[in-house]
This record gives sequence, structure tokens and C-alpha cells, in this order.
Amino acid sequence: MSSHTWHMFTYVNTAQRRPGGPVYTQNLNPTGSLTMSALLASLPLLALLVALGVFKWRAHWAGVAALLISIAIAIAVFHMPLFETLNAGVYGAAVSVLAVLWITFNAIWIYNLTVKSGHFAVLRRSFATISDDRRIQSIVIAFSFGALLESLAGGGSPIAICAVMLIAIGFNPLKAATVALVANTAPVAFGGLGNPITIMGQVTGLPAEQFGAMAGRQVSILALFVPFVLVGIVDGWKGVREVWPAALTCGLSFGLAQFAFSNFVNYKLCDIVAALVSAVAVILLNKVWQPRKERVTAPPVIAGGSTEDPAFTRRIGAPSGDSRRDVLLAFAPYAVVVLLFSVAQLPGISGALNAPTITFNWPGLHVLSQAGTTVSVAYKLNWLAATGTLLFISGLVTALVLGIKPLVAAKTYAETLRQFGWAIVTILLVFALSYVMNLSGQVSTLGLWLAQAGAFFAFLSPLVGWFGVAVTGTDAGSNALFAKLQVTAAEQLHASPILFGAANTSGGVMAKMISPQNLAIGTAAVGQVGAEGILFRRVFGWSVLFLLAMCVLVYLQSTSVLGWMVVGG
Repeated sequence: MSSHTWHMFTYVNTAQRRPGGPVYTQNLNPTGSLTMSALLASLPLLALLVALGVFKWRAHWAGVAALLISIAIAIAVFHMPLFETLNAGVYGAAVSVLAVLWITFNAIWIYNLTVKSGHFAVLRRSFATISDDRRIQSIVIAFSFGALLESLAGGGSPIAICAVMLIAIGFNPLKAATVALVANTAPVAFGGLGNPITIMGQVTGLPAEQFGAMAGRQVSILALFVPFVLVGIVDGWKGVREVWPAALTCGLSFGLAQFAFSNFVNYKLCDIVAALVSAVAVILLNKVWQPRKERVTAPPVIAGGSTEDPAFTRRIGAPSGDSRRDVLLAFAPYAVVVLLFSVAQLPGISGALNAPTITFNWPGLHVLSQAGTTVSVAYKLNWLAATGTLLFISGLVTALVLGIKPLVAAKTYAETLRQFGWAIVTILLVFALSYVMNLSGQVSTLGLWLAQAGAFFAFLSPLVGWFGVAVTGTDAGSNALFAKLQVTAAEQLHASPILFGAANTSGGVMAKMISPQNLAIGTAAVGQVGAEGILFRRVFGWSVLFLLAMCVLVYLQSTSVLGWMVVGG
């Protein structure tokens, strides 16, 4: 069948009907020129990035513009019917409720409960016992503790929780959000107990363990440098010169533990172990080495408040110091989160939590790939096993442990919802954008175009994952989208499919900090809704720098220079 005939065949069949509604068949080259098709498919994403980074639009307006462009491209270029296009957007928005909103609401609610009770002020003072240097504290909180949260919960909760914890030790809101976003990189590949790697294995049919081991030979190298970048963001080059031993200890211990567990033990556990090892390593270092004293500024103004914000005010404990009980209660909410998520992963418990899960195909949406296979439009209502539900239960336990009355806890939840404001709209819009671009075929067209770069695709392979996370907001989502493309490209180039698949994961983690939904989570958590454009400009350079470094690493791993690093190579 000629190329022209195939395009005509696909176009005719986009309106094909079946019982239950029309069937839309993706055509990944609707213009007849793959380059032109890819250029048009990239317009929504480019519009989003330009609106945030150049025109400094608020995220929800940038989301509106990008969504409208993606809808127009889907209908006019990819010939997706109007109803199916709009329905895809509604489907995406519905997915975001459990995937992001439910998680973030409850993560911030837990924080707000500790502020109400006065225990967050205790937590701030307690971190001084690890080190009285905020630069070192930021490494332990954003990188080590954030990795622990990412390994168990993911979904934006590390960004939200770590950002407010950084505020508690004296950071201004946007700097706290910047540090939390940049820190949420190396751990993401194995977040949610290795979910991105597990999905990679499921989609490709290749061993997930091999993808995990290969990713561990990539992101563990990145982990070595992230703490240095965090210190640089906090205190510039001067800070790096003064606390480099702590940054090196944290990054090296995390990277080694992540590499060892992903390759020789279990990729699902590597972030948990790496987080704990790196935190303990920094604490032990602090007992034998101290940096020069940091110049400390006054506590920042938070969300239009003052330095008398409840998060900074001593409301419990003796003026002379916090008791051991106060300190234990201050850390209790996070211990509850870790314990509850750990228990939820046990075989018997996990099965019980997933038992009431309801899964159904989204009504009125039927999509076939260009190859004729069914594209999944399943909606999984795992209301009991969902990460957000476990965080909600953690919040209930937190209120009980901290002695917060039910009415106060309920009012605090309502205040938390109001705190998000436009961030809720942003997240709904960006997920709608993601699913319109995905189901219409726009994202796959971009990936297919990049895959035509020949041997140079080894350099571009992480970029495919980066684009996927920029659109979907999750490494798991990017893997579900592009895993098959990466493996197919590797087979055509006679390269390692394990290398390219892992590169999709490793490249994707660099885009987590610039994805609009995570920017919205960060600004909402620190009370700066509307400042997403400012935050985007602060993290975009680091995202690109990390991505380029990963592209170079993967390219070298595809050659004889570093080919010895490839799993099975």
C-alpha cells in the first residue's frame, strides 16, 4: 500500500462507527510530511512554554491557550472529530483528580494541620539539630527526605511537602519551591516504588529489572550533582565552596545506594534506601565537620502574611527549648506517611486496598492506533488504594496524634482547598491538554519524527522522555506513551532497547520541574498561585542543563566509549 493510499485510508476510517460510538484512528503523518506534522503537533507545547517563560502568563491562562491550540490541531490537522477531541480533554481532566489533585490537597492539609497545632515551628527548630546551616538542611529536606516521599507517594507530594518544610527553616516561598522542584529529579525514575520502570516493562514486554538496572546506571550519576546545584541555588558559588563536603557526601551516598539497589537488589526499593543512606551520611558528617557559619536572614513573609506566621511562632514547648515529646510529635505526621505507605505495599494489604477498585473505559471515546490496535482509555477509580486516599488517612491519624479537634481539622481542609484557587484550574487544563495531544496522535508524531534521526537518536532518546513528562507531568505517563517507540527505534538501529527505554525514563525526570502541573503544585504549596511563570524561568535552565548532560551520557553509552555500562552489553 502506498504512503498516499495509507493516508487516505486512515482519514476515511477516522469517522468509522462501532457499537457504542465512533472510532477515531490515529494518523501520525496527516500532512504527508512527517516534519510538517511534527511541527504542527509541537505548537501546543511550544505555546505553553513561551507563554510561561517569555510572556510571563499565569499558568491557567497559558494552559487555556495551549489547550485551545491542541484542540484546533487535533481537529484541523489530525482529523479527530470534535466530540472525541473535547471528550479526550474531559477524560484527561478527570484523570487529574485522583492522579494529582487528591494527592496534593491531602499533602498540604497535613502540613496545615501541623501549622495549626504549632508543631511545624517545632519541626523547624528540630532541623537545627541536624545542622544549623540552612544550606545543609535544604539538602537533607529537599533531596533526601523528598526522595523518600517520592519513593512512597510521588504525584507532586514531595514538591508540596518539601517546599513548605523549606519555608519553615527560613526560605522565601519561591526559592523554597525552586529548590523542591530541582531536587525532585534523580529520585523520580524509581518513584512510587519503581512505577515508571514497572510500566516500561509492561508496555515493552521486556524485563523491568533490566530497565531498572540501566536507569540506575544513568540517574545515579545525576544524583551526584543535584545537591551541588541545590546549594548553588540557595547560596550561590560561595555556598558551594563552603559546604561542598556535605553536598558531595549526600550526592555520592545517594547515587551509590541507588545504583547498588537498582542493579543488585530491587529497583522498587532503591529510592527508599538511597534516601535514608544519604540523610544518615550527612548527619554523621556533621558530627565531625562544620561549614563556616552562614549569614541567616529573618523568616520570610509567607503568602501575604508576616514573620509572625503560625509556622514560625512558638505555641507549644517551653521557652527554654522543645521537649523530646514535642519533637517526636513534630516528626510524627511524616513518620505516619512513611509507615502507612510502607504497610500499604505489603502483599495482603495491597490486595485488600485494591479490591474495591473500579475500572471502566471512558464513555464515548474509542481510539485506534495507526497500526490498528486499541488505545487504552481506561479510567481506574482506585479510591481506596489511591495515593491521595492514603495521604488523607495519614491526615486523619495526624489530627488524632496532634490532638486537633475534628471541627478544626475540617475547617483546615476547607482552607487548604481555598489555598489552591487557580492552581486547581491549571492542573485540570494541563491534563486535558495532555490527553488531547496524546489521543489525537500529536505526541506520538513528535516521537516518531525524533526517531528518524538515525544513530543520532541515541542522543535524542532522553529528549523524547523529556517531552513526554513536560506534557503528562509524570515519568510513568511518559513511559506509557513512548516506551514502545524507544524500543522500536533501538531495534531499527540495532542498538540496545534496554538503553533507549531507560533513557526515556532518565530523560523524563528532568522535565518534572517544568511541567505546568508541578509548577502549579509548587506555587500553591507556598501560597504564590499565579507566579508559575517566574518559577518556570528559575528552573528551566537547570532542566535543560541536566537534559543535555543525560543526552551526552546516553549517546556515549551507545558507543564503545561507555558501551560497557549497558545492561547485557
